[in-house]
Formats: sequence, structure tokens, C-alpha cells
Amino acid sequence: MIDPSINTDLAGEDFLADFAAMSAFGATDRGGVHRLAASPADADVRTWLRSWLQQRDFTVRVDQVGNMFGLVEFTPGAPYVLVGSHLDSQPTAGRFDGAYGVLAAGHAAVRVRNNVTSTGQTPPFNLAVVNWFNEEGARFQPSMMGSAVFTNKLDADAVLQIRDPDGVSVADALSAIGFRGADAAPHAVSYAEIHIEQGRHLERNGVTIGLVDATWAAHKYSAVVTGEQSHTGSTVMSDRKDALVGASRLVIALRDLADSFPDPALHTSVGQLFAEPNSPVVVASEVRMVLDLRSASAEVLEQADAMLHKQVSEIERRDNVTIMLTKSHFWDVQPYQAEGVSLARTVADDLGLSSQTMMTLAGHDSTNMKDVVPTVMLFVPSVDGISHNEGELTLDADVRAGVDMLTEVVARLCAGRLSPAPQPSATADV
Repeated sequence: MIDPSINTDLAGEDFLADFAAMSAFGATDRGGVHRLAASPADADVRTWLRSWLQQRDFTVRVDQVGNMFGLVEFTPGAPYVLVGSHLDSQPTAGRFDGAYGVLAAGHAAVRVRNNVTSTGQTPPFNLAVVNWFNEEGARFQPSMMGSAVFTNKLDADAVLQIRDPDGVSVADALSAIGFRGADAAPHAVSYAEIHIEQGRHLERNGVTIGLVDATWAAHKYSAVVTGEQSHTGSTVMSDRKDALVGASRLVIALRDLADSFPDPALHTSVGQLFAEPNSPVVVASEVRMVLDLRSASAEVLEQADAMLHKQVSEIERRDNVTIMLTKSHFWDVQPYQAEGVSLARTVADDLGLSSQTMMTLAGHDSTNMKDVVPTVMLFVPSVDGISHNEGELTLDADVRAGVDMLTEVVARLCAGRLSPAPQPSATADV
């Protein structure tokens, strides 16, 4: 374990002070943040993080899609334990989502390195703090973009050409803020991430640490509803091909789908919508939207997906529009490695922290990372389950307990608890 003589109270106060400083970038009047990926506010918080890491003797690297890595080398040539999350946010969102996990990773890494220095016990694996690019997918789709490139689920060159609603490409946006890098990413041996729960289970159960053992499945679609532009005053109702009417019925159909299953078997939403030409006296010719279906049951999700397609056909017929659904991001119900869950449970017990296993309803960068390396995903409680909202809050005691928990998990990952020690000839790409 980490040296018990470390003053965790003082370390916790240092974390809270750093978190307050970090939360000033993109801060909103109501206590949240507005930090879309590769925006000026994102540039500012990235610059702050880079300085924070460099002041503590991390070597900072940035890859071609803007992923930031703060490297600590214990054993030359060995691969890296990665730990982190993301700094980008949804519009007018909370200050904890993602950002807490990045700063917690930084503080955990400093504590682990200090413990290595004080004990003289060199771990077999190196350590890297990571800030993943565009986890939220608010400006550029799909979400979890940086970790998807890292895990070879998305092609970097293709990602750089993706454009936001204003036509700005990822490549140009990263270049504009000075974070389109050219560094090679570190070779990962394992991964850890801590995040706010974004739900009510931990708070309701009086539990401090969530041990994530699986993901909900999700089907995300890009939808285009096509009608015909015409005059809102003179075009008779029976002649209209109103894309916005068709889109509105699709929004309601998604909600009706969720309500047709026992709560909370299925979650559905339409989170984004663009109408063209968006004039007050013109019948909409096209509506673009994003559809989201999620469930803990693959069977429920498949059934709901089939029902959705049936509804699409009925809306097309009723409103004389066409609807094109394009798969944008699908993932199945998938487990995290049982060994990682067991390690985390042991750490929580050793630290005297209450814990429970649970699924994650939301997607996180860890859902990509678990497919390539042993991964530990942790939650801390969210007050009232509020998230993607300026009122998002995690209590100081839970914030600090989470950093303590993550520190010990990372220390054990660096010690090789989930991975065999590398051979002396092993090399790493850095």
C-alpha cells in the first residue's frame, strides 16, 4: 500500500484547491462549465493541465488527435499504466464530469511517484496521466473519440476530417488551439478511471465507491428527416411535406418506446436537432437529429430497435417524409475484467471505504480501453444523480475518498497486480 504516513488530509485539501482552479476555465455563472472540445475554454484548461504536469516533472506528450499524456518513467522501456478521463464538457454542463477524473489521476500519479521515491521500491510499469480528446461528442461526433483512436476503433486520419455543425474540422480546431500534436502515444499495459456516477444509486445506498463491472448496451443513430420546403402560410396542409412534423413524431416515438417497457429497462432520447432552413415562414425541408437507445439487456435493446424501425416506416407514410437512419455508435452489454473489479474491491476494503458493484449506463473512455487492456472503472456519488447540468455536485468527502481510492488502485496496477511484469528486453512507444 501507499505509505500510510502520507498526510491524506493535507493532500485532499491540495486537490480541492487545484480542482477549484481548474474549474475556472470555461466557468458559467451558475457554477458549471462550458468547455466544448477544442474550444478556447478547452485550450485554456489544457494549457493549465500541461503546466500543472510539467511543474511536477511529468513529461507531456500530445498525439495527432489531441490526446494529452503526462508520463512518469519508473522502469526504462516498460509499458505504461494509463489513468485519466477527459476535460471537455457538454454545453453549460457540470464541473465534475470527466474533469474530476483527470485531476484525480494527476494527484494519484504524484502520490504514487512520491511513494516510489520514499520507499525505493521501483515498480515494473511506468505511469501516464491522460486527458482524452472529445469524450463528450458535443461538438464532434462520435463521442469517446480520442480513446477510440488510441484503441484503433477509429482511424486517426478519418477523425481529423470530421466536422462540427459550423463546418470546422477536428484537424483545424486542434491546430487553432495548439493541441494537434505529433507525439506517439505511450504503450498501455492497463488503465484506470474514476468518474462521478451521474446517477443516484451510490447516494441512495450510502456507498462511497462504485465498482463498475459492466456497461449498458447502446444504439446511437444519426437521423435525417427529409420533406419539402414551402410557404407556411399559403401551402395547404394536405400538400405539406413537413420534415419538422416527421422529426417531432420521431421524438415522441422514442419516448413512447421507453414507456412501453418497465422502468428502467430502456432509456431513449433525442439529444440534438437541426432544422433547415429554420425560417419562421418556411416549412422545414430537412431535420438532422441524433437518436439514443440504451439498455442493460441486449434482448430489450434489439426489440426496441426493431420497434423503432417500424415506427419510422409509419411516420414516413403518415407525414409524407423520408427518414434515413445511419448507425453512428453501437456497443453491446460488455463486462469489465473480473480481476480488476476484485482488485478494486480489495482496495476499498483495505482503505475502509464502502463499495458496491454496478453497471455504467453512460459511455466512458474506459469502455474503449477495457477492450484492449485490463481496466478498472470507479464511481463516486453524484448528489441527486444530477449530471450534464450546472448543478452537478459531488461532496468534498467523496471527492477526496475517490482520489485516495484511485491512488491505491494505480499503485497496485504499477506493481503488476493485473499484468505480468515485462521482460527486460521490452520496449515502449513514447
